Amino acid sequence: ANGDIAAGSGETRIFIRPPYRFCAVDHLITNFHLPRSTLIMLVAAFAGYDLTMRAYREAITSGYRFYSYGDAMALL
Repeated sequence: ANGDIAAGSGETRIFIRPPYRFCAVDHLITNFHLPRSTLIMLVAAFAGYDLTMRAYREAITSGYRFYSYGDAMALL
């Protein structure tokens, strides 16, 4: 990541989804989100759609728990 971060206040209307390019983040820890949610779109933008779907298929097959109190994943 090579983006500059500056303090500020206000709001944004950004909607992160593929093929968004992150500039200041290169790792993400998150849990498994609901299908078709904005949060899974954020993960897909970060890790790529195909890899995200493959990870979710593996999570379902392996019996991982989803949602806020479920299992987590580290995207490195």
